[in-house]
Order: sequence, then structure tokens, then C-alpha cells
Amino acid sequence: MKCSGMYWKPLKLVRSYCSLKTFTYFTTPIYYVNAEPHIGHLYSSVIADAANRWTKLLKKDAKVIFSTGTDEHGTKIQRAAKANNTSLIGYCDSISLKYKNLSDTFNVEYTDFVRTTTDRHKNTVKHLWTCLAKKNLIYKSTYKGWYCVSDETFLTDSQLKETIKDGEKILVSAESGHPVEWSEESNYIFKLKSFKDDLIYWLKHNERVVVPQKFHKILLDLIDSEALTDISVSRPSSRVHWGIPVPNDPEQTVYVWLDALTNYLTAAGYSQVPYNEFKKNWPPDVQVIGKDILKFHGVYWPAFLLGAGLEPPRSILCHSHWTVDGEKMSKSKKNVVNPIEKIDTFTTDGLRYFLLREGVNHSDGNYSNTKVLRLLNAELADTFGNLLSRCCGKALNPQQVIPKINPETLSKITTLNVTKKLIENLSELPERCKNHYNDYNFYKVADAIITTLHSANLFFESLKPWELKKNIEMQEDLNVTLHLAMEALRISGILLQPLIPKISEGLLEKLNVPKEERYFENVKQFSWENPSFQTRPLGHNKAVLFKRIITENDTKKEIRN
Repeated sequence: MKCSGMYWKPLKLVRSYCSLKTFTYFTTPIYYVNAEPHIGHLYSSVIADAANRWTKLLKKDAKVIFSTGTDEHGTKIQRAAKANNTSLIGYCDSISLKYKNLSDTFNVEYTDFVRTTTDRHKNTVKHLWTCLAKKNLIYKSTYKGWYCVSDETFLTDSQLKETIKDGEKILVSAESGHPVEWSEESNYIFKLKSFKDDLIYWLKHNERVVVPQKFHKILLDLIDSEALTDISVSRPSSRVHWGIPVPNDPEQTVYVWLDALTNYLTAAGYSQVPYNEFKKNWPPDVQVIGKDILKFHGVYWPAFLLGAGLEPPRSILCHSHWTVDGEKMSKSKKNVVNPIEKIDTFTTDGLRYFLLREGVNHSDGNYSNTKVLRLLNAELADTFGNLLSRCCGKALNPQQVIPKINPETLSKITTLNVTKKLIENLSELPERCKNHYNDYNFYKVADAIITTLHSANLFFESLKPWELKKNIEMQEDLNVTLHLAMEALRISGILLQPLIPKISEGLLEKLNVPKEERYFENVKQFSWENPSFQTRPLGHNKAVLFKRIITENDTKKEIRN
């Protein structure tokens, strides 16, 4: 594939490369294999997965690429492999498999899992490097500066702060708190500062290019208030040997961040032919990242792309972090939460729901086992699952059907305030959820649906179907009550698919909703408005969506009573 033309001057020249784009492209960050997965990694993945699933829910024929993967080079990997007394590639294989297993276990529907140690990725990095070098955007020089080994990056004076350690003053990264050391070495340098105006234009041209707005402002301030300096994009192989060799210079390895960021090009087929296939995929539509890597994705990454004549990402979705019981997660505090270890108690969909329900992109979330338990019991077990169980129980529904509605009875029941409120909520719910999904406010989607289900439960309680069942003359009233409650469940189940896919599938199977009728267009077609709706049998699977979580304390109370 030929190197793309001039870098971005003006914007429309770069956009012309994307005229053939037909795929919607989502990415998670690729996860660094210096440690095992925790809930923060899962949070990034389920955010991207929810956005991906929403796109496919909204458009039946959506063509999607969704990439994730692992970042496997650099000094920290060298040290981790040594500490674990294993080979470098053996260590990477082991930890990378755990990240892949995390995605598979929690039903993250990725289409590509990129590992930076594979040949196809190495070829992509070499191709990008050669492209930038041909445009004279990379030069060799002696690089001097404060280097943070833990973060694997050089820092400017404004990014440093003094602190006291063991009674002595030391310099650390102002952002991460990790110590820095002065370094002077021969490196290849990328002309980052020449892209300052382009980066500002990219950010100011569209405020949704980085969301939430808080992070857009942080990034713009970072670029606008400081004079960007050229950055080192290689390391001496004598110091960092576990990396991709610089083309035509084996004494240098490619900087781990240039290597890692290029994974998004690897998944899109950048170094493959024909080039038109790459154009169908590029640029990424949504790139999900954590706030700790905003600078790398919001400054370095678009600059590399512009240098190669490629359009930057259309949207970077930056999320905040998770604390545990109010404290930052750390190995030293032994409070790092491994999601796999929580499955037996909370289930995979339960954890997905908690993270997407409680996580707010612009602010840190707080995890606690008690908080998860209470939320899942209250919303998935009681509000959502219990309503389905009651509608499908043979005591109220001996024929095991979704009954048809008598128009006259429906007209009578809709005069009740609880019925009016339920129908009003259901009528407004689709567009409300659509707006929240489009803004990546998944917690607002869940809140809107739970609010609607609360109104459905109130409606059910107010109509007292167990009393209606006793009177043969009230059978039509019972049918309407069951039908409207089940319609609330159907609409909620379709809309919840991006958040809790397994639970939603179980619900829709029980309600016997055909797979081709589980799209967004189907939630705007209400059954009470369809005079031709006939009785539909229920599915044969169980009506238990989410089993209530019973703690040891609950068991002890039950025994005492």
C-alpha cells in the first residue's frame, strides 16, 4: 500500500480519503499486559460493547468492526517477565489470554483481537513509521529530559512536581505520582510541535470529537496553553530490547506508545492491499479510553495520523476510573477487583449492568460488593425479573400466553391514572433511550427503563390481577393487565440488549419475540395499537431473569425466623 499524501492541510483533504467508508468502527484501548485484568479494564470493554450493540440494534444491516487486544512491548513487560521467571513471549501469551477470556466471558462482541507481538501488527508499525519518515516528520537526535519509567514517557517541566520520599525531595509525574529520572540518549524524534494548529482545529471544529465535554476542554487546554514539544518515538534497543525494531536501524526500538496506538490501524487493515478495503473501515467512529491515557490518544495519536495523511478518530469517548470502597485500586492495598472472581455471585450480566448503571463517564465511580448486591437485587431481581415471573406464573396465566386485548376493556382501563402513566412512559421510552445511547449515557438508559418498569409494577399492583383471576367476568380485565405488563417487559428487554445481552435474550425468548423483531424499530410499534394482535404463546424457557442474591446474613436471619 502506498503512503497517503500530505498531512492534514486542510481538513477536507484528509476527509476525502474516507469517502468509501462503509463500516462503523469501535475500539477499546489495548490493555497493557504488565498486570492481570480488573474492573477498570472490563468497564472500558463493556462501554465499547454497549455502543457497538446499540449501533446494531438501531440498524438491522449495520456493518461493524470492533477491535480490542493487548499491548505487549516495553520496559515494564521486560521486568514483569523477569519477576515471574518466564520468557517474554510466554509471559505475554499468558496475560493476553486472560484479557481475551475477560472479553469472551462478559460477551464483548469484538471482531478483532490485536496483539502487538504478532507479525501483522509489526508490519503495520513499520509501514506507519516508513510513511512518517518519508515525509521528513521523524529525525534522529539526542533527546534530553525527565523520563518516567513506570509511565514509559518523557515529561515536560510543567508535568512534574516535587514530593518527599524517605526524607528526600524527588521529582515525580504530576499526573501519576511515579518518580522520574533524567535521561539523555540518542532517539528518533517526531515533529509533534508542527501539528499544534492542526490539533486545535480538529478539537474546535467539533466539540463531540472528545466526549464528555469535560475531557474535550482538558485536552484543548493542554494543547492550547503549552508549547508542544517534539517527542521521542524510539528507545535504544540496549535499554528496551522488547519492542519492534526501527526500520533500517536495529539499534533502536519503536516507542511503546507509537507501537500501541498503531493497533487501531492494524485492525482496520492499514498495511494490507487493496487500499480501498482500508478506506471502508477508516477512521474509527468511537474510541473508548480511560482518562489516564487521554494525552496519548488526544495529542500523539491524531498527530501521527495527520502526519500519515489519515483522518483522526471521529469521536474519543473518555471515561473516568473506579475506586473500591472509596479508595484507589492498588496492589499494595490488596483491593484490586478481578471481575472473573465475582461472576459466581453477581453473574456476567449483573456486573455489566452495575458498571454501566453506576458508571458516569465524567466522574469516578465507586465499587463495593454491598453496593453491587443491593442494586442488582433491587433492579434486576425485584423490579425487572419479578414482574416477568408474576406475568408468567401459572396461577395468573394458566394458558401460558400473551393474551390478546379487548379494545373496549383497554379503553376502560386506560382511564386509570396508573395505566395512563405506564402508556405515557412506554410511548416516550424509545426516543428517550435513543438520545441517551447516542450520548453514551448508559446509566441514563438504565434509569429511564427502570423508571418505566416501576410504573409497570405499580400498574400491576393497582389492577390486582390475583383478584381479577377469581372473577370470570373480569377475565378481559386480567388479559389487558397481563398484556400491558408484558408489553412493558418486551420494550424494556429490547432496549436493554446493549447493556445486559444474556438477560435480555432470556426475557425475549420467554415472551416468544422473534429475533428479527428485536430491533429499535420494533419498540416503536406498540401492541395495544395493533388491532390484529392475536394471542401468542410464551416460550418454554424459565421465567427467572435474575436470581436474587442471598447473603450469609440473609440465610442466618431466615434460620432464626
